Parts: sequence; structure tokens; C-alpha cells
Amino acid sequence: MTAVSCSYISIGGNRNPAAADWSPSGLLAFGAGRCISLWNPLDPEYRGVFSTLKGHTDRVNVVRFLPGQSLEKDIIISGSVDQSLRIWRRLENSDSFSLCSVVEGVHKASVNAIATCPRLPSVFASASADGIVAIFSLSSLSEGTLDVKLLQMFSTAPKFYPLAVALSALPSSSSSSSPALVLAVSGSASSVSIYLASSPSSQFSHQATLSGHENWIRCLTFTPEDHSKPESDLILASASQDKYIRLWRIHPGEELPAAAAVGESKTFGLSNRLSNKAHKLRAEGDKVWSVTFEALLMGHEDWIFTAVWRPQTADESGLRLLSTSADNSLSVWAPEESSGIWLTTSRLGEISDHKGASTATGSAGGLWMGLWSPDGKAVVALGKTGSWRLWKHNSQDDRWVQSVGIGGHVKEVMGCSWGKAGGYLLSTGLDQTTRLSAEWIRKNESRSSWHEFSRPQIHGYDINCIASLGGNKFVSGADEKLLRVFDEPKTIAGLLESLCSIKELSKESMPDAANVPVLGLSNKAVDDSTVLPLPNGSAPEEVDDENEVSEAPAQSTTSIIENLNHPPLEDHLARHTLWPEREKLYGHGYEISALSCSPDGKLIATACKASSIDHAVIRLFETETWREIKPPLKSHSLTVHGMAFSPDGSRLLSVGRDRAWTVFEKRGAGWEVLDMKEKGHTRVIWDGKWAPVEDVFATASRDKSVKLWQREDSGWVSKATLKFEAPITALDFLGEVIDGKCWLAIGLEDGGLYVYCVKVGDWPNMELFVKLDDRITPDKSVTQITWRPTEGQLGKKEMAVSSEDFSVRVYSISIA
Repeated sequence: MTAVSCSYISIGGNRNPAAADWSPSGLLAFGAGRCISLWNPLDPEYRGVFSTLKGHTDRVNVVRFLPGQSLEKDIIISGSVDQSLRIWRRLENSDSFSLCSVVEGVHKASVNAIATCPRLPSVFASASADGIVAIFSLSSLSEGTLDVKLLQMFSTAPKFYPLAVALSALPSSSSSSSPALVLAVSGSASSVSIYLASSPSSQFSHQATLSGHENWIRCLTFTPEDHSKPESDLILASASQDKYIRLWRIHPGEELPAAAAVGESKTFGLSNRLSNKAHKLRAEGDKVWSVTFEALLMGHEDWIFTAVWRPQTADESGLRLLSTSADNSLSVWAPEESSGIWLTTSRLGEISDHKGASTATGSAGGLWMGLWSPDGKAVVALGKTGSWRLWKHNSQDDRWVQSVGIGGHVKEVMGCSWGKAGGYLLSTGLDQTTRLSAEWIRKNESRSSWHEFSRPQIHGYDINCIASLGGNKFVSGADEKLLRVFDEPKTIAGLLESLCSIKELSKESMPDAANVPVLGLSNKAVDDSTVLPLPNGSAPEEVDDENEVSEAPAQSTTSIIENLNHPPLEDHLARHTLWPEREKLYGHGYEISALSCSPDGKLIATACKASSIDHAVIRLFETETWREIKPPLKSHSLTVHGMAFSPDGSRLLSVGRDRAWTVFEKRGAGWEVLDMKEKGHTRVIWDGKWAPVEDVFATASRDKSVKLWQREDSGWVSKATLKFEAPITALDFLGEVIDGKCWLAIGLEDGGLYVYCVKVGDWPNMELFVKLDDRITPDKSVTQITWRPTEGQLGKKEMAVSSEDFSVRVYSISIA
């Protein structure tokens, strides 16, 4: 069996406040596109995302772990825009999950929220954008199967549409297996609706409406005041777009809790302005509970998306609440011991003029989600860029220290390209960013892991293609109809050399760094004397910066990056890792569709979207003078989707929407058509690549076939055809011949990946070398495949794959 492993998955999290959960086993699951990504934030190996679960057919909105499971038997419930719920069970002695059950037909719109009950894991609730709230029970939890039974459905429409639900057992003097349940539902209204069921098998009925908020409510969460006592009061936190969090107390019995009885509220200076009306909840058997307002938490400056209670562990007593907001901050709240007033004990993140959701200057985007670690000693937050930030609590200094998180693209990744020497990987896509990933090598520990080390381009247009030029440069093409060329700055070269052992010979001639001027669109080079504000926030791990959000001294970009002894944090990536722009290449009249660079880095071939022969031209640019070689190359009549230079750079293959392929050859100072096949395939040709031997290339088409072409006296002739179940969207030949064979990687529209091999000269007989396991392949169309340049190295070969499922993946394959 051929050894294939996935050494890197880069994928950004979905911007939905409910789309992640952190299991007691240490596993964090989050929605990423229509996949569920799995990550262990506290992994000492810094492995990052190690697996993606495929099953949903649209964006994942909500992910929840079922409470009360043993650590090896995690169960995930997920809800999606595809209107379904899916339940996943962890396989024994494995990091993998299997899909156990699918719930369809209950919800008729996007599923927005799922609530589980810690004391009663077999019951959960879900809510969707059409106003439907559904209650389910799970059976056979201990066996191999999972049966899902619908217990009840009711609608909150047209009063409001639910965005958050919370479920809990009500406090009682006994710890019976069938306690009364309380369900809180809220969303596009400024009130919280409370429902009660006298037992898990009975129906929920509406009991109370808690008013006080002044805008939509985005999050609800219950916690017992004391986990060790079943009769302990319940505390409900509601987080709203009105910038406030309200706490509500649910108390058993006719008598009101002491504070409510005397009309107190644990909010500084606002007691007279807050209503403290007691709401009664009644169940069968004359059981009564009261709901009273407890406290108002003020401090955020923008919408609050999540509020999460800290897990109550044996070594940590007392309530703690974590909140994340569009104001870019993450706050930890706790009641003051003497007065009981709720105050912020820690504030992490950034203090910024750029607010996120409710203001026009939403460039920063805010923090969409926050989660506690199972032991309550670490927190994570997800931001607009799809990146997770991680803070660990240092108990000796009583401060939060920022550690290495993860990130990735948050929209379709359209292209990837290895640096000419294969040291790093560039990727770009429709989230309008270009990202550089490399392997962090810990020299003393013989360990390594992949991370994002730079964000060279943050753009205003969707970026469609990218190519490394060598000489520490790359070029990208976007919807703005022009191409931009970027130079690597000295700061990034130094960082890659110290952490990734990637040495650059021409470091002295590089610019120091780059930034984007106010009202500018181009990254401008800056020298070492340019001082930029250090991103506020708690200090990175092992770097002695100012703590939390106190004012930090201004530092130059160079010193910030040079002092790092770990991969850059999101603060650094978003501000200090841009590459300066060297050149713009004009000429095309429509959005750039394809891009290729010659092996020696001296020529760039580009094409744009086209519906006529005049626009479907290929333009060639010299990289020494950045001038276009006239005239442009004419052959295709519709959009050119793929181009590739031959290994010696003397020929250029192009394929396109008109189902044709063309081979151009360099003749003197110009290029001419050497051969053309008008109907190379029966459908659009997405990609074409040269083999590492002379006069052989392969083409990939929507007609579900790959064809291998060899040159004969009459021109290129099809020597082999491979048929597949789905359209072929990308392919690439390994850049060297091994054991007399050529190796061809093929990517499909459904995310499937194959590697074929063929003996040189025996072209009709292509053999399947390996089909990659579906559990490690992308979930949507493969947009580009590129083998890592490592000529002369035997054994494992690596290939990078970009996909429309928002991911970039690096696979290691044993070939020899």
C-alpha cells in the first residue's frame, strides 16, 4: 500500500458565532465552508487542522459536541445552510469521525443554532431561519448506532426568527434522570422566550418573555451557579447587538432569591433604571421556579456575538464568562467577591478605531466567536480573516499570553504555487488575499509543522491566479484586469531563514518591509526607520511585549518580525507581513483568468476572460524590463483557462473554454503557433501540463477525461485516455523522471485525487499508482495541483492542492 499522508491543511473558519465547539477531549471542531475541521489547539506539536469531515452540501453554521461522552467517544452535531442536521461519532482509537445519522425534512431553512443539555445528553434542540425550533432525543448512545427521534416542533415566526437557543435541566432537590427542562430561544427580537417541559418526554410550553435588550440577541448560554449541587440556581447569559450582556437567575421555589426580593441588581449605578420583575415558571406537579434579572454587563463598544461560561473544574471555582465582540476585543467577566458586581477581569484582542459589524469602517471585522478550553486555562477567538487566535493563562503572573493559532482562506482558493526552490508555498483566492505557508523547523527538537508565515497581498479584488517568478518575486492576476508583481521583503526573508531554514542569497538588495498608504491600493516599500504601531493585545508566547491592551510602544515592522521565535500571530500577519509591489502589468480588457511563468523566470504568459478571439489572446511579458512582447498570441476564441511552459521554456501550451489546445513555439524574437487541436476534448479543457520529457503533455477536461499527447511527424497525437466519474479540473506532472517513469497527479471536480504513472515511451499504458483516501481529499473542486520542486531527492514527494472548499493541502507521497 502506497504511503500517503496529509501534512498540512490550511482552511479558515466560518464567520458564524455558533460554528465551533471545544470538546473535553481537547478537540476543537469548527465549520470551514461546508466541511467540519478538527484541530487540537493545545497540541505541543502545533499540528494545526489535521482532518476535515465531509457530508454537508452547503456552509456549516453550527457545531456542537454532545456533553457527557467519554473522551474517546466524542459525538458532534452539526447544522448547515443545507437545512440538515448531521451527527458524527468518533471512531475508536482514532482521530477520525464517521457520519452516523442525517436529519432532513424537519427544517425548511438554514439551521442557525443547536443546544445540548449537560445533565441530559440524550436531548438536544435545533432552530432554523424559518422560525422552527425542534426538540430531539438520541438513543443507543453507548452502542454503535445512533437513533434520532423528533419529540416536538414549534415556530417562533412571525414574532421573531431564532438565532440562539439554550437548553438545561432546571434546578431541583433530586438528581433524577428525568428532570424538568428549560429552553431559552432568541434571535431577531430584543427579548428572550422561555419554554418549560416538566420532563424530557413531555412537551415544551411558553412560560415567560424576558425583556430588556434593545437589539437582536446573538447568544444564549446556561450554567449552574454550583455544578456540584443539582438544586443550585441556574444563570442564563444573553448577549446582544445592543453591546450589552444580561444575566438572569432561575431559582427553585415560590420564594424569590435574596437579591431579587429586596430589589437589588448587581450592576453598578443602574439599579433604579432596570426592571427586576420576577417571572414564574410552572410545571406539572406544582413545581415552581422564578426568573429574575441578575446583572447587566457593560464594556463592549460594538455588537456582542458570543458569551460562553467557563467549564467549572475542580481547581477553579467561581463563575467566569467569556464574551467576543465586533469591537475586536475578547473579555473575561467575573463577579467581585465583596459586592457581587460583575466586572471585566481581562480584556484581550485589540483596541482599534476600526470597528467591525455595525459601523461603516468594518475593515477590522471584529471577533466572531470565543471558546474556553476544557480546563478553563486557555481561550480561542475567531476573527474576520478566518484565523483562530489562542491565549493561554499564565497562573504565575496571572496574565494571558498569546500563542500560535491557525488560519486559512475563507473563500475559494483559486491557485497555489511553490517558490522556485520549493521552500515555501503561495496560495491565493476569492477572499482577496495571498498567503505564504512554510514548514517551521525546530532545530533542537527535530520536529516540524506547517504555518502561515506571511500575507503578501491583501487586495480589493478577487484574485484568480498566482505564479512564483524566482528571485524572491511572484505575480498575481485578479478581477481588476491587471497583474501585480511583488518583491519579498528583508523581514520575511529573515524570518523564513531563522525558522524554516530557507536561505536567500540576495537578502541585502531586498526592501525592508511594506505597507499600504492611506487611500492607496498598492503595497509600498518602507525602510527600517518607518515606525508603525505595534498591534495591541496580549504578548506573544515567549516575547516580552506589553500585557493585554495597555499602550505598547511603537516599533518598526522590521524589529517586530525579526524578534519572533515562532510563526507570526494573526496580529503580525494582518499588518506587518505585506510584500512591496514592484510592477503592474497592463493590457487585458477583462478579468485575468490564467497565468504561467517560464522555468527560468524570464517570461510571464497571461490570459483573461473572453468571448471573442480579440480578447482571448495570450500576452507575454519580459521580467527584466516588464515590457510586453508584441504582438499577443492569437489562437483561442474563448477564455484561456490554463497555460504551461515546456521544461526548456521553448514552447507554451494553452487550453481553454473553446475545447481547443494550442502549442506555441519561440521563433527568433517572437512566438508562433506550432500546432493546434480545435476539438481536443468534447467539453471545456480546464488544464494542461508538460511531462518532464520532450514533446509530451496531458490535458484535463470537463468531459471527465484526461488525454496524453505525444508529438509525431504530423503533430501531436492522443496516445492515452483516462476516464473518470467526474470532470477533471486540474493536473500536474512531477518535474522529474523516477525509475524511468513519469508521474501525473489528477484532481477532480468532486475533490477526488489520483496519481498515475507511465513508463517513458510506453505512453498508452498509464497505470493507477494511488487513489487518495476520500477522508483526506478536498470537499469541492480542485483548482490547482503543483508538485514541490525537490529534484534529486528520493523517497517522499510532496504536492500542494488548492480547492474551492477554501482549503490548501500539502500531501506527502512515497514514490520510490
